[in-house]
Amino acid sequence: MSIKRVLVANRGEIAVRIIRAAHALGIEAVQAVSAADRDSLAAHMADQVVVLGPAPSKQSYLDPKLIVHAARSTGCDALHPGYGFLSERAALARLCAEHDITFVGPEADIIDALGDKLRARAIAEDAGVPLVPGTDQIASAADARKAAAKLGYPVVMKASAGGGGRGMFVARDDASIDASFDRASSEALEAFGDGTLYMERYVENARHVEVQAAGDGAGRVIHYGERDCSVQRRYQKVVEEAPCALMPEALRSELHASAVKLLSKLKYKNAGTVEFLYDVDRAAFYFIEVNTRIQVEHPVSEQVTGFDLVQTQFRIAGGEAGALPRQDQVRLARHAIECRLNAEDAANNFLPSPGRITRWAPPAGAGVRVDSHCTDGYLVPPYYDSMIGKLIVTAHDRPSCVARLADALDDFAIEGLTTNLPLLRYIARHEDFVSNHFHTRWLEQTLLPAFEQSIKE
Repeated sequence: MSIKRVLVANRGEIAVRIIRAAHALGIEAVQAVSAADRDSLAAHMADQVVVLGPAPSKQSYLDPKLIVHAARSTGCDALHPGYGFLSERAALARLCAEHDITFVGPEADIIDALGDKLRARAIAEDAGVPLVPGTDQIASAADARKAAAKLGYPVVMKASAGGGGRGMFVARDDASIDASFDRASSEALEAFGDGTLYMERYVENARHVEVQAAGDGAGRVIHYGERDCSVQRRYQKVVEEAPCALMPEALRSELHASAVKLLSKLKYKNAGTVEFLYDVDRAAFYFIEVNTRIQVEHPVSEQVTGFDLVQTQFRIAGGEAGALPRQDQVRLARHAIECRLNAEDAANNFLPSPGRITRWAPPAGAGVRVDSHCTDGYLVPPYYDSMIGKLIVTAHDRPSCVARLADALDDFAIEGLTTNLPLLRYIARHEDFVSNHFHTRWLEQTLLPAFEQSIKE
């Protein structure tokens, strides 16, 4: 392993996860923190701590020059960006390269190419990967109406530079395009600095299915199976599982092959996720985008394959021979489900609920894993994402896994602030989830109204 010391340029549970993986490989970890995270679990676990700046992200975790300076000043020869914050910013990867710091992720040019959704669509099309019928850049609401007439309603507008649902809306007629186009473009401009929009046909009965992959930078890419991330609210994932139990085996093989083909063509290096939309009615899948980082939901892939993906990231970045296993060594066994634990009030429009945790009692036992940075007495700050941990359960098949999930959620005790545990418990026991009959809008259209009604009763 050529990497000796890594700067962990993130916070929360992913920082804890990275430090554990680094230590397992004999790598020293320097934790970069804001003033709000001085006393965090990651700070206590790290070999050294460096304070970036004040609590606001723009003055700490979102300043690439500050972060690279922190790496250099602490003698780090590598930097792991985690997920979120600057993890998919080519500027950070370029700064690392300029200062001979190993960026634990793909090269800057690849991040740039895949970060632009229109360019990514073109790359996928050139690789022969199926695309949702769509358009190039749409310049105005009038152009959008013309394109929608050709594609057929409903359609979905998306931000070329975006993600996470920002600048994205579904239109079912001309009137909804007129009402939403300018707002979506402005939202994309504000969030990503680019208001460019494009359009795709909207798939009603869809699953969000993604393939976890990794490449060595020389054209060799393997996959670690797929994840079903269809339980979403406002395009933000709530529950993820592996594999997609609904998908026929032949189609599953095609899905994996498409992801590998796309990343191989790019000579992709490090971990990445190729996201697809699975049209259940047509039994077809379509490329959406590539996430050039480790994903929040990577533990479910680890649980079904037995491989540590963060350690794999370090091994690839460090140039270790044999960092990638052979594809036939990646055996997809068992079923795993992950729930995101958030400090928010699901019964009150998901209002964030920062505060001090007075009791943190996670479940334990066979097939139960909890990834978190929380402990008794931890103060959840108001400055960042509300996620406080992830519950991951594993069993030999989906029915057993769902039952284990429901039991583990019941056994999870968090006191002192409001969390989304009641919602997660309701999901785990809902007949649609248990029977595997849902789609990407199910949580908003079906589950949430029923959950809100159950609270009133």
